[in-house]
Amino acid sequence: MHNKTVLKNGVRIVSEQIEHLHSVSVGIWVNVGSRDEDISENGVSHFIEHMFFKGTDKRSSFQIAKELDTIGGMSNAFTAKENTCYYARVLGKHFPVLTEILSDIFLNSIFDPGDIEREKQVVLQEINMVEDAPEDNIHILFNRLFWNSHPIGMSILGTDKTVSGLQRESMLEYISKFYVPERILIAAAGDLDHNLLVSSFEPYFESFLPGEDSTIKRKVPVCNADILINSKDLEQVHISMGSEAPSQVSEKRFACAVLNTILGGNMSSRLFQEVREKRGLAYSIYSFVSSYIDTGFLCVYVATEPSNVNPVLDTIQDEIKKITRGQFPRADMEAAKDYLTGSIYLSSENTESRMMRLAKNELIFKRYIGYDELVSNLESVTFDDVVETAKEIFQNGKTSLAALGPIRDEDIGKGRLDLDLR
Repeated sequence: MHNKTVLKNGVRIVSEQIEHLHSVSVGIWVNVGSRDEDISENGVSHFIEHMFFKGTDKRSSFQIAKELDTIGGMSNAFTAKENTCYYARVLGKHFPVLTEILSDIFLNSIFDPGDIEREKQVVLQEINMVEDAPEDNIHILFNRLFWNSHPIGMSILGTDKTVSGLQRESMLEYISKFYVPERILIAAAGDLDHNLLVSSFEPYFESFLPGEDSTIKRKVPVCNADILINSKDLEQVHISMGSEAPSQVSEKRFACAVLNTILGGNMSSRLFQEVREKRGLAYSIYSFVSSYIDTGFLCVYVATEPSNVNPVLDTIQDEIKKITRGQFPRADMEAAKDYLTGSIYLSSENTESRMMRLAKNELIFKRYIGYDELVSNLESVTFDDVVETAKEIFQNGKTSLAALGPIRDEDIGKGRLDLDLR
């Protein structure tokens, strides 16, 4: 059973009651992320997320950690391109305690100047850690290349320069601007009555005043077709190659999900079988979709020896061309649907997954979308839908490639990267 309540100030509360489960997952979501930042403040959304666990008037950072550990739950937070979430999963009997702790850190964090300076060092270490992990770093490089100067292409973590320059006043201004009731959503899934959920959070959030900037519009990004070669002394060359794909609200997103699964979404996918299993050209190769409210991309990642770069690119392009020409078994499409359907229903057995899905559907579609409806949309995807979606994605002249490792511009053979794949 799912329910929705909107408080007088605009804060939304949604829930899905699942009586046979013992756990409850609760998340406080804010419809703001790194794409809402100015370039000069890149990383501020993520930094604020960190600071919410550093202390309130009632609790130190240690007390926050200790109290969350005491109720035996799992607590965390994350910042994405378009939203930020503070969440936890506990046994149902600990829900009242969790409510008070989450509300306290969300509403009463003090942003102590000393804590800010210490946390800057932590985040700078996090940035360095990502830069030392080629598989993570190549995706950051690809995003910057593909989205050019748009904020959606910036790293969620920020840069050394922007993080070092963050000030307490600017962070509080950012919170005042974006952490407003119209952008706040409380979501819960598990053995929890909706009326109890509302009555527990309402006293904390009802005094939250509506914001003046709730109608801020996001600028639609324009993708960039280009090649970036970043030479670095590594054992392998890491490649990220992608093109514009349907958004989170596009009707073609289901065909895109099936296409991605066929191309490189699992171990039976065409890329995994051709590049790794049949040719032994790489250990790690996969494709994935990153979608946002107004755009998205489908990307292929591979790590390989320098001498294998051109054979790998040839194989990737061959497989993509086969799909755009309809030269693949229809059984691959049916297998992809079964795989996606299984993933959907298996995730439904976890309260955290259900809470996150409930929240995202409310933020994106402003309504509950049942599992049966989702599976029905997947099942309705046809062979022609997959082929046409592949053509639209890879034949639109908007494909970019980023490479990181022991490689130079001239090492990619002439003509081996046909950007529009026609």
